[in-house]
Amino acid sequence: MARIITSTEIQEWDKYYRINILNKLSGFKSASLIGTLGKEERTNLAIFNSVMHIGASPYYLGFILRPTTVDRHTYINIKETNHYTINHVTSTIYQQAHQTSAKYIDEVSEFDACKLTPSYIDGFKAPFVEESVVKLGLEFVEEQLIRCNQTRLIIGKVTKIILPENSIESNGDIRLDHLDSTIVNGLDTYYKAYFLEKLEFARP
Repeated sequence: MARIITSTEIQEWDKYYRINILNKLSGFKSASLIGTLGKEERTNLAIFNSVMHIGASPYYLGFILRPTTVDRHTYINIKETNHYTINHVTSTIYQQAHQTSAKYIDEVSEFDACKLTPSYIDGFKAPFVEESVVKLGLEFVEEQLIRCNQTRLIIGKVTKIILPENSIESNGDIRLDHLDSTIVNGLDTYYKAYFLEKLEFARP
């Protein structure tokens, strides 16, 4: 028998119980590390589960940033330098990636604290994660304030793609399960994806 939960009941739940459930109901998401560099050349790294495809021509990606009622080092660095990286989290680094969500002070680099390696590739102005398999370099394009909860959609143009040789198939497919990209449910539960089936383009 199905359970029916109303919005009134949701608001009566304990805060952390509510956060845990509601962050998981929207399903599996990609696990990504966003790397930035501050004006003082201090690196920053943070895990996000909200990276989304915005468009392919040009190639735009977006992610959701929580309200800027406190310092968001990722946001500050992106606005100061206009560059950032998005790096896939693999099964070999998911624990370190998760630790980047801790509230480190600005003077501490999450790369150092979480034992991940910053990598500068082809003159790009923000650090990639050396241990990641799929790495994307982006230039900031715009932000949209979401007024209902004061979060922000940050949109960037992808200008660099770094991934293993021969990982793109002849038809453009990329098997992310072969590249060990992980997925996350909620804020703290990680999974490995596995292949089901590739379907034909849907037509009426």
